[in-house]
Amino acid sequence: MDSAATDPFDISRFQAGRDRLASLAYRLLGSATDAEDAVQDAFLHWQAADRQHIKVPEAWLTKVTTNLCLDRLRSAQARRERTAGAWLPEPLLDGDPMLGPADTFEQRESVSLALLTLMERLSPAERAVYVLREAFSYGHAEIAEILDITESASQQHLHRARRRVTAARRSGGEVDPASARGIIEEFLAAATSGRTERLVALLTDNATAVSDSNAAGVATRLLRYDTPQRIAAVVRAGFKPTDTKRRPAGGMPAIHYALVNGGPAILFVHGDQVIGSTMFDIVNGKIATLHGIAAPNRLARLTEAWRQHEPDAPLITQW
Repeated sequence: MDSAATDPFDISRFQAGRDRLASLAYRLLGSATDAEDAVQDAFLHWQAADRQHIKVPEAWLTKVTTNLCLDRLRSAQARRERTAGAWLPEPLLDGDPMLGPADTFEQRESVSLALLTLMERLSPAERAVYVLREAFSYGHAEIAEILDITESASQQHLHRARRRVTAARRSGGEVDPASARGIIEEFLAAATSGRTERLVALLTDNATAVSDSNAAGVATRLLRYDTPQRIAAVVRAGFKPTDTKRRPAGGMPAIHYALVNGGPAILFVHGDQVIGSTMFDIVNGKIATLHGIAAPNRLARLTEAWRQHEPDAPLITQW
């Protein structure tokens, strides 16, 4: 390897933009682990490139990272994983640099669990154009250069992506943080008290719940519930009082309120380990979607961030 490949100045230029590249990759892939791998691959490309002829490093790295992500989305393995019904986005605790820019509603929404899940309905090219335009404010000429397509094709991809997202989205605008926390506290109170009818009242008429039901980390199909009554029954079953003799070793996990991917969530914490998370999408004062994730490989980065976090007192320690 020549000396240019390890030039400290060139490495520092890459590191200066690493968080932005990671936040781009996360939006494209929905996985922090895959995003980190894509950014590391981009760094290897950067090291191997003739950097003296790269006029705008940020543009060059954005192009390389985006196309590395598209290669992953188009790979046979990714298609199998994402169409097998066992895929959910990897949740990130608020403050994680991988969540990236959050100055506009579009930027904040682009990392919500609801939108990351919806974007699975888009083709890789549509997803890339949507993210580059909505979250990073690139113009169509810049997007065309990044993706090696025409400006007209970029505009068409964006139009189709927006139409598909809008058709599936259940958005009532941003939720006031205090109101969101109040709704989640009411949800927990109803769940632990056995008031199933109150749980139903907190859900929209077309509410859905999706869970990986996967504490062992083994690929399995997602569990889906599509009526308020069914969701309430499943939630209530999960919060039924546990007999002392049947409680797990080490005691019950504490339940903490948190912001995950910009939205309200509850985390099930045992010691310093997050063993489960439920994220909520609130529309017009009611819960429209619940995403439950328990697979350890999907919670590793969130757990690491939690260990460095100063949490509020838990909402519940026993039930």
